[in-house]
Amino acid sequence: MEKIVLDLPGTSSVIYIGRELTDISDLIPDGKLAVITDSNLFRHYGDRFPEAPVIVLEPGEKSKSMDTVGSIYDKLVAAELDRKSFILGIGGGVVCDVTGFAASTFLRGIPFGFIATSLLAQVDASIGGKNGINFRGYKNIIGLIKQPDFIICELDMLDTLDEKEFLGGFAEIIKYGSIRDAGLFNFVSSNYRAALNRDKEMLRHIVSVCAAIKCAVVRADEHESGERKMLNFGHTFGHGLEKLYGISHGEAVSIGMVMATGLSVNTGLLKKEEGSRIIGLIKAVGLPVRKDIDGEAMIEAIRMDKKRAGDRVGLVLLDRIGHAVIRDFDFVELKKQLNDLHKSGK
Repeated sequence: MEKIVLDLPGTSSVIYIGRELTDISDLIPDGKLAVITDSNLFRHYGDRFPEAPVIVLEPGEKSKSMDTVGSIYDKLVAAELDRKSFILGIGGGVVCDVTGFAASTFLRGIPFGFIATSLLAQVDASIGGKNGINFRGYKNIIGLIKQPDFIICELDMLDTLDEKEFLGGFAEIIKYGSIRDAGLFNFVSSNYRAALNRDKEMLRHIVSVCAAIKCAVVRADEHESGERKMLNFGHTFGHGLEKLYGISHGEAVSIGMVMATGLSVNTGLLKKEEGSRIIGLIKAVGLPVRKDIDGEAMIEAIRMDKKRAGDRVGLVLLDRIGHAVIRDFDFVELKKQLNDLHKSGK
């Protein structure tokens, strides 16, 4: 088991990689406990859950809604939770987001922790304290930053992920290598087949490296005023794709990274050969690289992105593998760039 501590002013969050769900009694404080999960996780692992009321959500993005949170509040009230209680989220990115948001706002905030069960959640979504829900199709537009007490990444739980959900985690893994760690990018390029076959030691290494990168970025910039913005590589376009076409987060980020890589090359920031390496790795792991898009609709979706400032939006681009930069575009210029990318087939 590996332990990574995310120390921040006034709080800390501990990530355990390889610890098991049944080995958490020492992490749960005295007081009432409630568990939030989804129906798939409850079916596979419900008999291993700690003794507590269980709130079961429907899987998928549709559960990241005000209606879902309201239903959770009703159940927490009925279970008579108080400010000394604890909420445990067991699931992937959606469950972690909803659990963190509900716990952080119920009774003005009670402590919570995560059992991250998807690859995407283990390498990214559960770490860093961003808790949020969607509103009218706009991704994570309502939320707050509050750290969980702990995150457990039980690698054996990845065995029950379907292939599409498992692949979605590789979008975030490739993101980390692209923006921050060329060594990780090269390692994944050489070893992705073993990782795709769910080799546990390979996955343990990749999850550990990604978690350490995310923690380093969050330590430097918890509230996304600077360095943490780099983690949005591919996400501005990706969130637009999710809203417009209803594709999964991993698929959307994959296509979004291809678009951002193409934009990096077209604007002269990134060498064409390095852009080809990134897109080649995305293809090799089996993630999508292209979708016909309505440029006007994409611009409208991006207008509601959290990174917009007036008539401009900051996009995370690359100047080399392992290093990201932010470049501002006005929406007229960005629309032209999107049209150029579409014509060139990127």
